[in-house]
Amino acid sequence: MKAFIPTWDPAEPVVLADVPEPVPRPDEVLVKVEAFSVNRGETFKLERPAPGDRPGKDIAGRVVRPAADGSGPSGVVRVVGHPMAGGWAEYAAVPSGALAVLPDSVSAVRGAALPLAGLTALRLLRAAGSLIGRRVLLTGASGGVGHYVTELAAASGAEVTAVTRDAERGARLAELGAAEIVHDVADARGPYDVVLESTGGAALPVALARLARRGTLIWFGQAARTPVTLDFFGFFDGPESAVVRHFHYLDADTGLGDDLAVLVRLTAEGRLHPEIGRVADWADTATVLTDLRDRRIRGKAVLTLP
Repeated sequence: MKAFIPTWDPAEPVVLADVPEPVPRPDEVLVKVEAFSVNRGETFKLERPAPGDRPGKDIAGRVVRPAADGSGPSGVVRVVGHPMAGGWAEYAAVPSGALAVLPDSVSAVRGAALPLAGLTALRLLRAAGSLIGRRVLLTGASGGVGHYVTELAAASGAEVTAVTRDAERGARLAELGAAEIVHDVADARGPYDVVLESTGGAALPVALARLARRGTLIWFGQAARTPVTLDFFGFFDGPESAVVRHFHYLDADTGLGDDLAVLVRLTAEGRLHPEIGRVADWADTATVLTDLRDRRIRGKAVLTLP
């Protein structure tokens, strides 16, 4: 079959190659991939790939071989899946617990845009706790995660301030429920009960200073790709009893498949809107990856297979 493999060349980070079709484990299903999405974090990993790496975590397609152990879908059905690798290919082996059935009302393109960004947003907001009536500051809001966080948090009753340098993206985030748009975290007025910080670098201490008493900052990304320096003496002089928490989306008490099903249901009901900045044929994957890495795409990027 055909699949994308790393090249170690920043100008063309992947190339289409012939590879063996995956052999599913007993608890995996074989999916014929119809669409996959790429994430900016994956572009960073492609800068230093390990030998044998097969990228790709977000897919949508059709089950062509059910799991041998009887778990997961038993027939040929449309699904969205979140394998840990190997998704940028004609076929992917996906653990039966890491997929959800797609209804006819949700296209493969929209389904493929859900897994990594949607799971991150859903689990991030669960980590933040009840948001009814709480003030939330979200940095790096222009990306795929930011759009989902904004819409879900606003629907949960939060007053969201979204940070984005892009005026057009800011207008869209306001449509999704953001109460206020600022173009620099330094312009956020605060104080905020919850800060969701995805930028790192110089932005994190600025965002931290805007916490309310007993507020929580959840650090879930490092988009700036520069080290963070925190003055803990200044922190102790700041908001009383504040909390700084690290977050990783795979550290959750719920299953991937269960949470994917939640995201699919919300999308089918028109309560969650995948923000897709580009849809292209999978032949253009290398170009899309460099454009996403260099911030020429806002929202999700989805590639479709013939």
